[in-house]
Amino acid sequence: MNITLEAIEKVMELTGVEYKAAKEALEKTDGNVDQAVKLIQPATKDIGEDIKNLMDKLKKTVEEGNVDRIQIKKDDEIVLSVPVNIGIIGGILGLAAAPWALIAGSVAAFGLGCKLIVVKKDGTTNEVK
Repeated sequence: MNITLEAIEKVMELTGVEYKAAKEALEKTDGNVDQAVKLIQPATKDIGEDIKNLMDKLKKTVEEGNVDRIQIKKDDEIVLSVPVNIGIIGGILGLAAAPWALIAGSVAAFGLGCKLIVVKKDGTTNEVK
């Protein structure tokens, strides 16, 4: 079995996984790029579905009102803090999906180890699970 750097890069490009995961998938499929991609994609789709569900819960919480901002925390560090009024302004300008895409993209980029925190106007916080 000869796994080339080009094959690893191709799997990484097609699936968005890191080097190690691409190489492992190629090793399991005897270097077959197509089979390696198929092996990886179901796991990637599950993560995408988890993020979608999380975003739906977050949108519902914001629609209920009394929310000041949304924060994304990784461990104890805030990696993104978005005021909810950005979403209102975006909605007026026809860009309502922009803040949600930013939040979803951030969660995906930092992984599901992140916590989505809703900060209410009175300063209390709730984690969206």
